[in-house]
Amino acid sequence: MVPAGLAWGLAGVVAFSFTVPLTRVALGGLDPLFIGAGRAVVAAALAAGALALTRQAVPRGRQWLRLAIVAGGVVAGFPLLTSYALTEVPASHGAVVIAMLPAATAVIAVLRTGERPVRAFWAFAALGALAAVGFAALQGGTGGHLQRADVLLVLGVVACAIGYAEGGVISRELGSWQTISWALVLAAPVMLALTGASVATHPPAATATQWLCFAYLACISMFLGFFAWYRGLAIGPMAQVSQVQLAQPVLSITWAGLLLGEQITWLTVVGGLAVVACAAGASSARASSSRARTGRARPS
Repeated sequence: MVPAGLAWGLAGVVAFSFTVPLTRVALGGLDPLFIGAGRAVVAAALAAGALALTRQAVPRGRQWLRLAIVAGGVVAGFPLLTSYALTEVPASHGAVVIAMLPAATAVIAVLRTGERPVRAFWAFAALGALAAVGFAALQGGTGGHLQRADVLLVLGVVACAIGYAEGGVISRELGSWQTISWALVLAAPVMLALTGASVATHPPAATATQWLCFAYLACISMFLGFFAWYRGLAIGPMAQVSQVQLAQPVLSITWAGLLLGEQITWLTVVGGLAVVACAAGASSARASSSRARTGRARPS
């Protein structure tokens, strides 16, 4: 029987794994600004309802500033940057570059919390970044140079990693799902303005399928998926549950092939496996160094 923490974590990862391919579908009839901002507006409405119904305590003082960092990375940065990037590259390509996210989150978390992991952690993280960038340059067909979309994807990964890391810290004070909910509510005015600007310049003209994909991105990818993911991390063990995220790019590439009919080349497979392997190595090295410090800190 699968432990409850792993089951919830896997449910969250499966939910997130559809984000890239379904964004690609929605882009067929919706403006990338509308997709990136509009889904946050819908999710913010759901979040506000959940916070009100459960009568959650309102954040105070500097907590709002830290929530702004979470919102900037997870609510605004990643959705907007990836939506624009996926107008230019296939979903499978985007999934490989985004596979850097687990290692990037670990790096930001280390810098944020002041941890001192072993050198192997930094080596795996650097190799993962090089593998992702190398894949993007080779597959882009631009003579070994990165495309604009790849730059947007990398920036999206960095933004999301910062949001994840800061969210992980502040969730110890506010609660896990409450953190993403307050971040969504905080970002709502800006996201609403951006959505309005998109509608004014590019009125939506989507099919029913494209609207369904948008609904998934808003309700699941942007909101309910976090409930399962954070619940899994809360039940734990966190080190094991967090490793489940490494399956996300593999699943996203699979959905891109099955749902979109994208041709999965050997370069995509090798690139994806290389990035995932490096992210796994970085996470393992960080966990090992954390256990070693804990062991040294115990009284004899």
